[in-house]
Amino acid sequence: MRFSAIHGTVLCAALLLPSSALCASPASAGIVKELKGLRGLPDDKRPEATRKVAGEIRVLPAGEEKVQLATSVCGLATEGDQGQDTIQSVAETLEQALSESPVTVKKDETPYPYQELACLARYKSARVTLSDPLYAKAMQQLADEDASVQKADFTLEDMHGKKITLSELRGKVVMVNFWATWCAPCRREMPDLDAIQRYFAPQGLVVLSITSEEPIKVAGFLGPMKYAPDVLLDRGSKVHKEFFIEGIPKTFVFNRDGKLLGETIDQSTRKQFLELLSKTDLHP
Repeated sequence: MRFSAIHGTVLCAALLLPSSALCASPASAGIVKELKGLRGLPDDKRPEATRKVAGEIRVLPAGEEKVQLATSVCGLATEGDQGQDTIQSVAETLEQALSESPVTVKKDETPYPYQELACLARYKSARVTLSDPLYAKAMQQLADEDASVQKADFTLEDMHGKKITLSELRGKVVMVNFWATWCAPCRREMPDLDAIQRYFAPQGLVVLSITSEEPIKVAGFLGPMKYAPDVLLDRGSKVHKEFFIEGIPKTFVFNRDGKLLGETIDQSTRKQFLELLSKTDLHP
């Protein structure tokens, strides 16, 4: 998930709800309530509920509130594996809202709703036909960021003071995962990342879990856990900036030649991680 307005500068999957919604029409207020309740639903119920909310947003009157609500449901749809139908449904909702009410540009920035829609198109295979220069700009920004990540390198220390350098891992398949102890979606990913590291390690997979938190806090969280991935400390968040991390969790996959093959934009399931790894030469 990409985090700016909706996925927030708080660096975790956060729900952005328009302040105006708190005193809006009954229909909008009902949608806000549904959005707030999505995370509490069982995994098998959430996709249908997300699509239902997306449909309700589509019939709202055009305007800023509709764009904000559409952006919110998009952010929530990328948590876990809710299926391609859900991704397409929320993308169409946001595309419609933006086509009806383009967002005003402030200075040279790309408004976040366009960034969110671009992420769904580039990383979640949503079909988007929006003809808007701001959407095109957002798509180009993602391409430029990925090109920079492809050239990125870093050296960080693990929890025991051992230094690990990304470029020195050529010859291995590398997953670079950004996380934090306070991030619930990150914590939900950890068992799957652990299992994947243990299973594929003999084939040359390395999972690097990077956090910008203080070592004592990370150590306290990990405690007695036997977490297989290397946990690296990014003091000052330099590597977070190098990888354009605006929200977590986020994971990048590099092949043995160091080529960036793909990335996640939110909490992913084991199935989704394995689909990403299927682009490498690892085999089940």
